This record gives sequence, C-alpha cells and structure tokens, in this order.
Amino acid sequence: MSDFKQRLQHTKLAAPAFNALLQANDAVHRSGVDPRLLELLFLRVSQINGCAFCADMHSHDLLKAGEDQRRLNTLAAWREIPFFTEPERAALNWAERFTDLKHQDGEKEDAAFALMQQHFSDTEIANITFAVALINAWNRLGVSMRPQVPRRG
Repeated sequence: MSDFKQRLQHTKLAAPAFNALLQANDAVHRSGVDPRLLELLFLRVSQINGCAFCADMHSHDLLKAGEDQRRLNTLAAWREIPFFTEPERAALNWAERFTDLKHQDGEKEDAAFALMQQHFSDTEIANITFAVALINAWNRLGVSMRPQVPRRG
C-alpha cells in the first residue's frame, strides 16, 4: 500500500510559481463565468485526474454554496441523468474532452465547440477553457505532491 504523506512542501519550495498559479486562479474566478459552474468543472476534472485534495475541496465548496448532494453524487454520470442543465452539459463535455488528451478526435472537438457556442459567448468559452487548463495544473500538483486532505467534521 502506498504512503499518502505529502511528498514536498511545493507551495513553499516553488513559491513564485505557486503564487502565479494563485493569481491565475483569482483571474478565472473574476472572469464572469458562473462560480457554481466553475466549481462543477473543477470537481469533474479532479475526479477524472484522481486528485483527492482537489475533489474534496471542490465538493466541499459546492456543498457550502448550496449545491444539491444528488448532483454531486452523480456528477461522474452527468450524461446519464437529468440533473444538469444544457449549458452545464456543454461545459462538462468541453472540460472532459480537454482533460483526457489521449483520445483526441477533431470532429468530436468541433462538435463540442459548436455546442459550447450555443450556450456561451466567445469570452465565456475562452474563460472556461482557461479554467479547465488551470484545474488540470492544480490536479497535477495535487497528484504528484499529495497535499494532505483536511479532515472535516
């Protein structure tokens, strides 16, 4: 069994890079994209990437913001359940397409982009795409450095 201790204090050892990532995080949150949608995207991408720290943090933040527990419980199956709006579905599809890059398919990406255009402005699409890139960066830090998941109670 693997030891789940934090590997390095990366936030201190690489403080300038960490702080730059925090600034990018702040910019995404100030971008005008619905905060609940951002958190849903952050949670779903964190689930895909297996980042325990981020999955815990974003599910906690969503619950604190009043998100329905059933939506959180079924987020991984969002395609199969009617709990998500069409704009959320478009954004979740977009986020998933550009999180797992192993199975790229130009036609599917074009269809995902066309669906995004039905629900979001070009600026919103750009900001959502930056949000997806950002959570992927945070996830890679979380998976590689293993920050400790706080106990909540």
